[in-house]
Amino acid sequence: MNARAEIGIIGGSGLYSMEGLEDIEEVRVETPFGDPSDVLIVGTLEGVRVAFLPRHGRGHRLLPSELPARANIFALKFLGVQQVISASAVGSLRGHLEPMDMVVPDQLYDRTRQRPSTFFGDGIVAHVSMAEPFCARVSSALHIASSGVVTRSHRGGTYVCIEGPAFSTYAESVVYRQLGFDIIGMTALPEAKLAREASICYAVLAQVTDYDCWHTGHDSVTSDMVMANVARNAVNAKAILRAVIPALRDATDCSCRHALEGAIATSPEAMNPATRERLRPLLP
Repeated sequence: MNARAEIGIIGGSGLYSMEGLEDIEEVRVETPFGDPSDVLIVGTLEGVRVAFLPRHGRGHRLLPSELPARANIFALKFLGVQQVISASAVGSLRGHLEPMDMVVPDQLYDRTRQRPSTFFGDGIVAHVSMAEPFCARVSSALHIASSGVVTRSHRGGTYVCIEGPAFSTYAESVVYRQLGFDIIGMTALPEAKLAREASICYAVLAQVTDYDCWHTGHDSVTSDMVMANVARNAVNAKAILRAVIPALRDATDCSCRHALEGAIATSPEAMNPATRERLRPLLP
């Protein structure tokens, strides 16, 4: 397989394809962690080789808890991807973050319970830093691109990731606001942790679709509401993704790409040889 890509785009709810890609090929990547969510679409966008992956599969077949996140990130790494943009639908926990706004968060809080969140184990131990969970350089470029497309784009804020698939109770929504969280979704974890372990820059373009259920002046979130607003904003999301690609073309070095340096606690002679071979594309 000769397909290579520099940038990965993971499309969330409502974003199952990427118009404008040229020289397209569909690529199936076998990984030690099973099959990715779907075949990867590799093509040229704004002069850059890009790999597009619909997170939930075409037709939206996979629950957030069912997403093969390890296979998805591993497959992108295998294709040579060094930067990933995740497009995600989110709810707002703040009055100033309105439906149809774009948010590029800078912090992340994990409320998931059932998802494998590391490539390691089985004879190799690694502890990567997650103090800054999103790549600041890619996030900045994404916010600049977003501000050029939509009138309401916000930089910063905390994304709380819940297990799902059910939306929050009113009590949970109120507590998340009290804890200082800004947006709520179901997919940024474990993607962000796995991307860091894979030494990949990772940032989120969050599309606000609703006010969760805390806002008494608005209806509580429903799946129909989310999908309708994502569909309305799909054109903007795709325009932002096209606009940010040239800004990432000549990316300078980044600490994200050195995340495993000093993070592996297991001495080479003590490593499980089978695990080391399985993780070879990830290891420095």
